[in-house]
Amino acid sequence: MNEVNYYEFTPQMLEQLPRGAFLSVRAGDKINTMTIGWGAIGCIWFKPVLMVMVRYSRFTYELMEQASEFSVCVPMDNSFKKELGIAGTKSGRDIDKFEELNLTIGPGQATDAPVIDGCGLVYECRTVFRQEMNPEYLDPAIKAKYYADDNYHVLYFGEIVASYKNK
Repeated sequence: MNEVNYYEFTPQMLEQLPRGAFLSVRAGDKINTMTIGWGAIGCIWFKPVLMVMVRYSRFTYELMEQASEFSVCVPMDNSFKKELGIAGTKSGRDIDKFEELNLTIGPGQATDAPVIDGCGLVYECRTVFRQEMNPEYLDPAIKAKYYADDNYHVLYFGEIVASYKNK
């Protein structure tokens, strides 16, 4: 695996993100992955940062609250389309997604977060800030479209401590 400058692959990451990427986390002996389609990448506090959003209702939320690291694995082709679909609809409370989806967990280069082997582009992150959404400040149209059930997100800002291709 070759270390890469995360800026180099930002366009590919942002193009793939709406189609899905894997957010994976480990808390103690529990691990989980879920599909994300929203996020942001940039520079905050003079650090490369990846921001991901996790709803309170997700099993991943429970783990993210206990963990200090996470990974985002971004498929660079369509080879994980089926797995992304299932990982976004099944709960880690009910199944072991890694086993169910035949996803091989590889070691991170800089964190203890699970990394999906052969996925393509990997971002390993250390959580530097968490922020609960405040519905009072949300655009009413967005609130009506995405939060009619009041199931809001927590935003996790992760300092990118490693980024690389793992194919």
